[in-house]
Amino acid sequence: MTGDADLSAVAELIADRARSKILLALASGRELSASVLADEAGISRSTASAHLRKLADGGLIAARNDGRNRHFRIAGPEVAGVLERLMELAPPEPITSLRGSTRAAQLRRARTCYDHLAGRLGVGIMHSMLQRGYLAGGDGLFAPEQAVDDHPAGHGRDLDYRVTDAGDAFLEQIGVRVPDSRRPLVRYCIDWTETRHHLAGRLGRGIRDRFLEAGWVKRSATHRALKVTPAGETILEREFGLVLQP
Repeated sequence: MTGDADLSAVAELIADRARSKILLALASGRELSASVLADEAGISRSTASAHLRKLADGGLIAARNDGRNRHFRIAGPEVAGVLERLMELAPPEPITSLRGSTRAAQLRRARTCYDHLAGRLGVGIMHSMLQRGYLAGGDGLFAPEQAVDDHPAGHGRDLDYRVTDAGDAFLEQIGVRVPDSRRPLVRYCIDWTETRHHLAGRLGRGIRDRFLEAGWVKRSATHRALKVTPAGETILEREFGLVLQP
């Protein structure tokens, strides 16, 4: 027999400042080495190894051996979803440097949310696809007074979005390949900075992969911010009618 869930065990893992910085770095959906994560958390390699072991033992991250090196990633979309929700609840860190201010602006403009696009980029793409009839089933807006199971910075459940025939043709036209898996084709999240819907699921993954492989966006070395390239700006305006503000 077992009792209630021991929330304190997970809370203790996340509460440590160094471990929280490691989790935020991995929330981009990327695999990162222990040395990169140590730099991101501002700690030594040996200290990072101890923190990574605790996070892995707690089921929050997974490791992959690559020769003599180990790379780490978030254990799955459920963990990523919990982190997104906590980001919504957590107070923002004081910005005390130009670097911190720049990063905050970059995250709001364009970032990854586990394996799909978020920020103004993510919600703008979904809004455009709804306006152009490529998606149906909702308007992309979060209405708290009407929400049943939807919450800010969480996976959406109230609406059932679907790709239209015109949407299938559009996705083929711009070269999006939707990966095969058991995940739903179309899911959505309530974006934690924009409080609107952005695409998740296999479609969200396919769009993110296409933007990366085509060079329309570039990843940061460690954190989740994305840089929209000049080619990306052109595609966004031409194919989505979207002009991102700086």
